[in-house]
Amino acid sequence: MPIKNILVVDDSATDRQYLSDLLAKNGYKVETAQNADEALAKARQLRPDLVLMDIVMPGQNGFQATRALSKDEATKAIPVIICTTKGQDTDKAWGMKQGARDYIVKPVSGPELLKKISALG
Repeated sequence: MPIKNILVVDDSATDRQYLSDLLAKNGYKVETAQNADEALAKARQLRPDLVLMDIVMPGQNGFQATRALSKDEATKAIPVIICTTKGQDTDKAWGMKQGARDYIVKPVSGPELLKKISALG
């Protein structure tokens, strides 16, 4: 199924804007959330084709939100790409174990992210 609608989850307004602009310029419809609780609610309501998930956020972190999405019947089919500053191999392994389909480290390379998205579509 081609990816058209993407939910960008990040507590940084700058990162949300950068990712939203990049994706919109490449033909994607973008919704945003600034924390995990908002992301979970929007994922259930909007059923995006993909979630880009930050890890370091106040409250519930992105690992917890990714796990919640992957366990929920309503959202478990939505792929998640973790998009974070946490670049250790252990972080990547833990993210994948929570249900993420891919992992990208900030600062995000536009071409690399677009390649990962098209690989999922």
